[in-house]
Amino acid sequence: MEDEVDRLVAAWRRERPDLDVEPLEVLSRVSRLARHLDRARRLAFAEHHLEPWEFDVLTALRRAGTPYQLSPGQLLTQTLVTSGTMTNRIDRLTKKGLVERLPDPSDRRGVLVRLTDEGRDRADQALAGLLEQERAILGELSRTQRGDLAGLLRRLTAPFDNIPG
Repeated sequence: MEDEVDRLVAAWRRERPDLDVEPLEVLSRVSRLARHLDRARRLAFAEHHLEPWEFDVLTALRRAGTPYQLSPGQLLTQTLVTSGTMTNRIDRLTKKGLVERLPDPSDRRGVLVRLTDEGRDRADQALAGLLEQERAILGELSRTQRGDLAGLLRRLTAPFDNIPG
């Protein structure tokens, strides 16, 4: 079975036989798959009237467990955005009734962001939709192949995810 990357690699090998284009065989496929995944994610989230960034914040809170709350700093760490961006996101989610701000009992000046019942329901529904889309994307692979692929991708991503700071 041939794909677009096979055609791209063949063209580069023909045009630039002096270069080793082997990395394209893996990373161009990862890049193309990421675009397909992004489309699938957007579709799954749109069905639940969520933007990808909204899903990221809501599910960070959902994963925190009962009472589904985190400090803005903890949300920053999990979503990799700036403080100003997170403040804006919390404001917007509060206006939609998906999160609420509460005083932090351990810090008089601090606040906690808590998932509302509606926010939890939307996060849960969007996650179920996302998993359905992702299962379809992985449908050509056996359980063993999915496990092997997950392990190989972990080897590639772990060094990036474990960079201090």
